[in-house]
Amino acid sequence: MTRARTVLALLVLGALTFGTGSPTWVTTTVATALEPEVAVAAAGTSAAPGVGAGALVLLAAGIACALTGRVARYVALLVAAAAGVLVVVSTLVVVGDPTPAATAAASATSGVTELTSPVTLTAWPWAAVATGVLAVVVAVWGAVAARGWTATSGRHERADAAASAGATTGTSTAATGTTETSAADDGTAVGPDDEIDPHDAWDALSRGDDPTGR
Repeated sequence: MTRARTVLALLVLGALTFGTGSPTWVTTTVATALEPEVAVAAAGTSAAPGVGAGALVLLAAGIACALTGRVARYVALLVAAAAGVLVVVSTLVVVGDPTPAATAAASATSGVTELTSPVTLTAWPWAAVATGVLAVVVAVWGAVAARGWTATSGRHERADAAASAGATTGTSTAATGTTETSAADDGTAVGPDDEIDPHDAWDALSRGDDPTGR
């Protein structure tokens, strides 16, 4: 489970959680003074607000896991696991008793809280449970695998630094050798000023010239 796969999985699960919370979860009917039967539907994010919150947390945790260091990465994975638990618990509360969610939706839709038909659940809550469980699995698996992420990164960084240092040293040595070779080819001595031959100096003095050439 590499770092990139963990980040991608958390982002995908966050998006899927939003997708499972957007459709209708709960349906029922109520009666009003004007209509004997009014259909009532509640979306997942309305019936279980924790699903929408958990989806946001999963997206944020995926981004944090990609950008932060070692300690913060573990914190992000822990938060992602908690978000998965939140999604599962919030969904199971609605599955266990969908009547409160249906009543709240009926009140918001028609102002009536007395339901006239049984509350029906769609299949979307179970999809939300699946995404929550997967989020917990990915977060735990990523936390176990994260012990090797930093070490691998450190080895690559040390190798790159050594390669750069070797390349710099080789360039400097090559440049020094080139300079010395060029000087030797030109016949120019490398070091102090050329010494004056005593016989040449005597002849120059005899002619009245300065033997140093100054």
